[in-house]
Amino acid sequence: MKKLIIFVASMLCAGMVYAQDLASVTEIYNNGINANEAGNVEMALQNFKDALAQAEALGAEGAEIATNCKNSIPILMFSLAKKAVNEAKYDEAVAGLKETVEVAKKYGVEDVAAEAGELVPQVLMQKANGFFNDKDYAGAAEAYKAVLAEDATNGMASLRLGAALKAAGDKDAAVAAFRDAIANGQEKAAQKQIVTIFQQEAAANLKAKKYDEAIADALASNEFGENAKAFQIAGTAASNGGKTKEAIDYFEKYLELAPTAKNSGDILFSIAVSYQQLKDNAKAKEYYQKAIADPAKIRPNNLKVAQQMIAAIK
Repeated sequence: MKKLIIFVASMLCAGMVYAQDLASVTEIYNNGINANEAGNVEMALQNFKDALAQAEALGAEGAEIATNCKNSIPILMFSLAKKAVNEAKYDEAVAGLKETVEVAKKYGVEDVAAEAGELVPQVLMQKANGFFNDKDYAGAAEAYKAVLAEDATNGMASLRLGAALKAAGDKDAAVAAFRDAIANGQEKAAQKQIVTIFQQEAAANLKAKKYDEAIADALASNEFGENAKAFQIAGTAASNGGKTKEAIDYFEKYLELAPTAKNSGDILFSIAVSYQQLKDNAKAKEYYQKAIADPAKIRPNNLKVAQQMIAAIK
């Protein structure tokens, strides 16, 4: 910013009035420069605003000062908004940034408008993360929604919105947010979260003896990547719910995905029992034999029963 100097020579009366007005505007403008150099950005901004209003009233004579003020005002507004960010005054910062964008565009300072606009969602994200870290999940969810209102393609905001909603107990909304995250570059992390939600629901329904719901939730988790745990839950629910053929399919899929699982002997035992229920003794005996092949992977009671069944089945 460059200070301006007005030289006044001998003038007519009307010229003297103009010179006084221009001198006054110049003084206000120079005061703004001095305030900014002294680190008083608020005062500098007010001086430039006052100088701009008076310079524009002078018309062509005040054009240079008006232009200088228009170039300076957005920069100072941006500086104050960033100061608010550093002080964690996020609402004040966002309001300041949005006003900066508006004024910068009005005055044609496009680089400042662009930079301030890009900072808005980042500040909103900082605010949301603060809520989340404080375990204020409802506040975090609303703040992440504000981020997405500025940029609907922000996959990280969708991912964290889902996490906040999940922590708040709104699992349906969480899944919807995670789906948005998948669509916007956060596929791996979001899929993992959805799988966890459906598996938790499946396990809860299994415990509550809601077998059909347990199967549905377990299979829903597999839409986002097949996993052994989901098939184990589905197999157990199907077996307990009398869906014997489905139980066999789910248990076999479990073993396909986790062939070295520590409980593989018990799963083989369950398959054998299911075949026996279907009166397929040949298959039942085959799976009982598989179940006892590694005694370390089958519970003692099941091992004993399997051995008895092998001897009894003809």
